[in-house]
Amino acid sequence: MADPRVLVDAASHDDAAVFRLSRDRALVASTDFFTPIVDDPATWGAIAAANALSDLYAMGATPLFALNLVAWPRDTLPFELLGDVIAGAAAIATAAGCPVLGGHSIDDPEPKFGMVALGEVHPDRILTTAGAQADDALVLTKPLGTGIITTALKHGVLDEGDTAQAVRSMTTLNAGAARVAVAQGLRTATDVTGFGLLGHLRNVLLSSGLSATLEFAALPLLDRALELAGRGLVPAGTKRNLSAAQDVTWDASFTEPERWLCVDAQTSGGLLLAVPKAQLAKVLEGLRLEGTLCAAVIGRVTEGRPGAITMRRGA
Repeated sequence: MADPRVLVDAASHDDAAVFRLSRDRALVASTDFFTPIVDDPATWGAIAAANALSDLYAMGATPLFALNLVAWPRDTLPFELLGDVIAGAAAIATAAGCPVLGGHSIDDPEPKFGMVALGEVHPDRILTTAGAQADDALVLTKPLGTGIITTALKHGVLDEGDTAQAVRSMTTLNAGAARVAVAQGLRTATDVTGFGLLGHLRNVLLSSGLSATLEFAALPLLDRALELAGRGLVPAGTKRNLSAAQDVTWDASFTEPERWLCVDAQTSGGLLLAVPKAQLAKVLEGLRLEGTLCAAVIGRVTEGRPGAITMRRGA
């Protein structure tokens, strides 16, 4: 992009676009929407809102407002259900201090819902994928496995009660993790969503020109996620992610279900932070005080071929 006001665009594989408004203000914009992943409409709306806002938090931004995106089969599903979807999203947006000011809807055979999310950040405090340094610790703030859990739900292996932990994760805002990252002056973050942990980490490593080593034993996992993966309850996106993980070197002992967890396509996943060693203790304490679901040190950034990841089993 030739326009000097464009601070971040799609070329860097970041989580949102950033456009400078003035010397000390920049607008952050993103959008996301998807088909239902749970049965309860209000929960679906809440997950979609948290997921859309996560892109702002991954850039260190404070949400300003949002717009709803709706595709709805008006002749086959009642509008009361859509009202529940919108109410669930509004509750999450309200918790984020982010008013929903409108949106757009179309008639569509398959229901879809999401948001355009707009936020604000100081141009000197943007979190991007490009600032990791060798020896940075990699810290993850939510457990993995939402893609596998929701796939098990769709196949009738789990019911809504069995998904409470995953729903809690997907409806939890990443606001606290973003506050800690900005307060501690971190430069690099991303949220773990559709490309899975290793796919989003690879974006960081390519942008930063570095490699990384992770330990599977340190990865926080949702209850039963590994068991369900072993039963083949794996979303198509996760399988595509594993096929695409060509820059990953695996210990020979890794099973296929374990590999799937490392690349599981997440919805409203946690933030992945690159943290200098000198700040690690303060960052972990800050995450604890913010009540993030996890504050797991899962590996470190290393010198080496950009984008390469070594997966070790760990202790």
